Amino acid sequence: MYVDQGADNDMPDARSGFEQKRSGENVVNLTSIQQQSSKVVLYEPRNYNEAQEIADNVVNRRAVVINLHRVDHQQAKRIVDFLSGTVYAVNGDIQKLGSGTFLCTPENVDVSGSITNTLTEEDESYKGW
Repeated sequence: MYVDQGADNDMPDARSGFEQKRSGENVVNLTSIQQQSSKVVLYEPRNYNEAQEIADNVVNRRAVVINLHRVDHQQAKRIVDFLSGTVYAVNGDIQKLGSGTFLCTPENVDVSGSITNTLTEEDESYKGW
């Protein structure tokens, strides 16, 4: 049986956990160090005018997935060109996920893995990507 004689005051009291400090020592609550959660934004633009809003998310350090199936080919190409310039300016990356689907990531987002290109030749020649 252990009886506390009060002789060793350097040790924190087990009942109070880490709330008690030893002399000259800093105690930091780990829940206060949590990083801001990362966000992925999904977009399905209907025209080129929405490209600025998509780019603003990348500039604000959010990853964006863009589905270009609802815009015509010419506007889709302009959107991809605009977003390519945006990700270049913020040291980010743009990756094709599939036919008409792209991922734009800022510098703070690491993407691992790859998606195999299984598009048919017909799809490639139509879209030109």
